[in-house]
This record gives sequence, structure tokens and C-alpha cells, in this order.
Amino acid sequence: MLNHLIHWQPISLGAVLAAGISLSAQAEDIGQFAAQADIGNVAHQGEASFHAQPQSYTISASGKNMWQDNDELSLLYNELSGDFIVRAQVAFQGDGVDPHRKAGWDVRESLAPNAAHVFAGVHGDGLAALQFRATTDASTQEYRLSVKAPDVIQLERRGDTYIFSAAKFGEPFQVAQVSHLELSDTLQVGLAVCAHNADAIETAHFNNVRIIKPAAPDFTPYQDYIGSNLEIMDMDTFNRRIVYRAPNSIQAPNWTHDGRTLIFNADGLLYNYDINAAQVSELNTGFADNNNNDHVLSWDGTHIGISHHAAEEDGRSTLYTLPLTGSDTPRQITKPGVGHSYLHGFAPDDQSLIFTAERKGQYDIYSVDIASGAEAQLTDTKTLDDGSEYSPDGSKIYFNSNRTGTMQLWRMNPDGGGQEQLTFDRYNDWFPHVSPDGKTLVFLSYMDDIDSGDHPFYRHVYLRAIPVSGGEPSIIGYLYGGQGSINVPSWSPDGKQIAFVSNTQLRD
Repeated sequence: MLNHLIHWQPISLGAVLAAGISLSAQAEDIGQFAAQADIGNVAHQGEASFHAQPQSYTISASGKNMWQDNDELSLLYNELSGDFIVRAQVAFQGDGVDPHRKAGWDVRESLAPNAAHVFAGVHGDGLAALQFRATTDASTQEYRLSVKAPDVIQLERRGDTYIFSAAKFGEPFQVAQVSHLELSDTLQVGLAVCAHNADAIETAHFNNVRIIKPAAPDFTPYQDYIGSNLEIMDMDTFNRRIVYRAPNSIQAPNWTHDGRTLIFNADGLLYNYDINAAQVSELNTGFADNNNNDHVLSWDGTHIGISHHAAEEDGRSTLYTLPLTGSDTPRQITKPGVGHSYLHGFAPDDQSLIFTAERKGQYDIYSVDIASGAEAQLTDTKTLDDGSEYSPDGSKIYFNSNRTGTMQLWRMNPDGGGQEQLTFDRYNDWFPHVSPDGKTLVFLSYMDDIDSGDHPFYRHVYLRAIPVSGGEPSIIGYLYGGQGSINVPSWSPDGKQIAFVSNTQLRD
């Protein structure tokens, strides 16, 4: 059902040997890419390398320029058709020879130096520009962004529109786009470096590189699914690595207390992913075979709570617990006949659960005593309160609420008192997760173009962090994901990493 590390398919190279192209196809793929080529009459052959552990790339290139009707550059690329999103963090090596050296994403109709193309990148002097040649032999045009020296570069194709998004890491994207570019359906898409000096060789490094085939514009939510990347982020460097890829929808990883395993849900079941062995095994949940992405480990690490859509409860999401080793007969916690119950956490003493409950015609946060099933209502609003999680010392419960019009982060005392708002900007913030030392919240932020009560699949979202004491959130991850990305507590037990899911169509 789940395939480990699905590779990109190699591209066809037979048709690209043309005048002005020096092609060096690799015996094996270069990371996510299929080939490297020097475009134009470059004086020095380019080189590209992939560094497996950080999943990063280095490209060295010469090239006089990418401008007017002729380009000289080195390109590490794939052949892609249809819509796509490509993203990377970019850093030049050293001071460089020419201030106009370039690095970024190049999208070309062919590898000919005069091909129609779109380049989204940053120059050595910090200029960020969307440059494009609308047809073969045409002169290059450009749109400049006001952001100076961005290091996060994203280019998205939506039909005949190309959208350039750039940011200094930690800040929101600034955007420029060009429409009505009638390029071929199939394009050469890759990381590009140009020295802007025929005699120089310039080097750029790329990390957090993602090649994304998004969901179809007309996909049906909760019916049409695309593939998934299980990712781990280092919280010191914010470097990300994909540890597992699946062609179906996997969601909501949380860490076991020994730091060795990530637990996620897929197709109604739960799975263990052994990080060191890179192996997947099913976690036995017995009759509970319609689980959603609300699954949480107890604080002592011996049990897991789940939300299962029980047939005997007319398909309502119902809370159960079971040993982390698995069980044929999970124990039902919420009583029969109540509304939907979506689990979000254990209390630190492991004696109760907190969850979002459909009760009294609205969704609020409740706690339930595991032994007796007795419930206590903690919030009471006509809007949505969700995503509750205790601080490690048990003194606070963090949650998200759209009671002020947009979904924002809040906290309260364990009895529901002292409710206070923590975030205040235009984004819709979901699922605050508290670091093991209790000092930092990591959460998911949607743009302001969605309903505040919705957290859909397959959108551009930010992972953000904020001190529990409050302040201005900073972006720690730019991703295509949303629902299922980070619904559950996902910090490693030592607080050095987080896990989450991003999405892309994956080719078999």
C-alpha cells in the first residue's frame, strides 16, 4: 500500500541534442533531478552535485548572461508537464566576480539558448526578478520585486500564468506574475546558475528543494487525494529532509517517546514509520479501521488515543485509547450517542483527554475523564474552537479559535478560565504544538483566502513559530499542504526536530 522513496522518472534525452547544448546526463538521477546541462556557448563546463544527508545541491557555472535573445547557464532539471510548483532556498558562495550573477529556477521550452523561458531568481547584488522570453528569439522582459536579497525562491505554473514568490527566510512571500505565456505543455524545469561573466565560475547552494505537482484545480476534497512527503525539520537550521514518500494521502505524524518512530494515518489505519530502518508497519487498531488524523500519544508514551468514525455511532468521530503496541479491542472513551469528538491531547497526568466536541449545536473544546467518561466543557462560543493541547507542565491549554473573525491562537487555564489571544495577524492559524521545554509554539498558517473555519487540503501554507510568551510569529517552513500536515503533536522528544507532511502528485 505504501511505497518507500518513490523516485522521479528519468526524462527522455534523445530530442535535446541541438546546437549550443552541451549535455551531461548522469548515470543516476541527481537527487530529485534527471540531468544537468550547459546551455549556450559557455566557456567552462558546469557541475552539479547532490548531498544526500541534508538533501541539498551545489551548482557551479559560468555563462556570459541570461538576457535579450540568448542565454548561457548551467541547468539541473527535469522534464515536467502541466502545472507545477518548484521551491528552494538559495545561497551564493563567496563574494563573486559580477554583481549580476544569477541563481534560481529556470523553465524552458527547450535547452536551446534562445528558447522561450521563464526565470525566477536572485542576482548577486540582491535583485529579485521574474524574467521571461515569451517566444523563441524574443527579447527578455522582467518584473522586479521590492524584496532585497531573498533566499527563498518559488515559481509556480498555473496554465499560462507563472507566479514568482520570493522571501527572506522567515518572512512572507512577495509575489510577481506574468500571464498569457503560451509555452509548451512539457517544459524543462530546474535549478539554474549563470556567472554573468564569460570567464568566471560562480557557485550556488540550494536546500529545501521541492518539486511539486499540485492537485487538479477541480479536485473534490476528501475524495480526491494526491501523494505525500513525510518530512523532518531540524529546529536549529530549519533544514528539511524527506524521509518517506507515498503516492496516497498520509497524514499527521507524531513521534514516539524513544525518538525512533513516527506514527501517521493513511486510509483509515495507523502506521509506524521506523526512522532508522526506513520501514513501515501497521499499528493494530482492531475494529477501529476508519481513523482520522487525530491520534495522540499519552505523556508516559505507553498508550495512544484515536478518533475513529464508528459505524455503531452512525459514523460519528468517537474517542478510543489503546496500548501503543496495538490492540484488537480499543477502549471507547466518549459515551455512545453524543456528537462528533475529535481528539487533540492527553492531560499531562494521562487521566483525561481534551478534544473538539460537537455538542449543543456547536463545536467547543471539552475534556473527558478516561475512567468515567464524564465530560467538562472548557469553551463556549458559536464559532469554532479547535486544536487544543496542554503545555508540558499542565498549566495552560493552547488552542485555535475564529471567534474574532479569523482563526487565531489562544490559550486558557485547564478549567477553561483566563482565555487570551496570542496571534493577531491576517493569517488563519491552526494546531498550536508546544515544544517539550514549553517555550515555543509551532503551528500551521493558511492565507486569508479561505474560510476561517476551514483547514483544507492542498494549499500554500506556512509553518510558523512563536514564543509561548507571545510576540511576532516567524515563518520556519514554506510548503504545499494543509489538512493532515501537522494536526497532532509533532515535536521530537528532545525538542530538536518536528515532523510534518507536505503534498505532491507522485509518479510511479
